[in-house]
Amino acid sequence: MLAANRLAVRLCQAAWRPALTGTVLSRGYRGEAPGDSGCDIMEIPLPPWEERAGEPIDIKRRRLLYESRKRGMLENCILLSLFAKQYLNTMTEAQLKQYDRLINEPSNDWDIYYWATETTPTPACYQGEVMDLLQEFAKNRKQEQRLRAPDLEYLDTGKQ
Repeated sequence: MLAANRLAVRLCQAAWRPALTGTVLSRGYRGEAPGDSGCDIMEIPLPPWEERAGEPIDIKRRRLLYESRKRGMLENCILLSLFAKQYLNTMTEAQLKQYDRLINEPSNDWDIYYWATETTPTPACYQGEVMDLLQEFAKNRKQEQRLRAPDLEYLDTGKQ
């Protein structure tokens, strides 16, 4: 029993130790919870995000719309899908690249939410036109009801 406990402690400590690849921390999800000791949590490694070179712009918009709707947490699903409905069809190719990186590179959805709501500072690599638009959108100055993701009818009609 004592050996099993020691093994569990070593595994726990290894899971919290950041693995370095070059100078960038590896991507992974630990399921962090406030006040949790973390001893029962294992880091799940995620593949590195890679930009899809040569992807047609209409396919990129559809993929980003889908990825905006299918998030790991409801708050981002609603925020990002409504943002995508309003802005995705008018984004330039450079803005689409920024948005793709923003929603796909970070491994923790809470980070994206906290940056969008300006709860925590946005890292410089994600700061730009798209983050500025998202942060302004998140302020909801018109006090619209944002309780669910938008319907999909607008997809093939070309309407927003």
